[in-house]
Amino acid sequence: MVTRVQDALAARRNAAGDREKGFTLIELLVVVLIIGVLAAIAIPIYLGQQDTAKDNAVKAAITNAKTAVVAQYVVDGVLPTAIGDVDAFTSSDDIDVVLAVTGTAPNQHFTVTGNWAPGGTVVTGHTWVISDTGAATKPTTP
Repeated sequence: MVTRVQDALAARRNAAGDREKGFTLIELLVVVLIIGVLAAIAIPIYLGQQDTAKDNAVKAAITNAKTAVVAQYVVDGVLPTAIGDVDAFTSSDDIDVVLAVTGTAPNQHFTVTGNWAPGGTVVTGHTWVISDTGAATKPTTP
């Protein structure tokens, strides 16, 4: 009895193996369609994550620059006039940071502006500003 069942299963497997030798065109099209839909969803999400990373890098750089400017002001008693004069700040190759000082001592104020600029080419939409009295903000564009 067991031998008959095993023989029947083996015969059935062999018969099925002879008929099914590959994928049908419909199955392949369905797979390509699924991959296309996943790519259409994933690529914009990936690009959005890149933009967020660039913005966060610029915000971190100008916040560090502000901290370095304030630290140097506390030590020297005068505000530096350019970001290159700030000893404790190291600039990045991908972020352009500019220090602007307004007013005269002792009523001076400063702002630090940062742009995402890989290789020196400024990328629009990734500009951030921080002042001596506030947090990093993205300037509004008309």
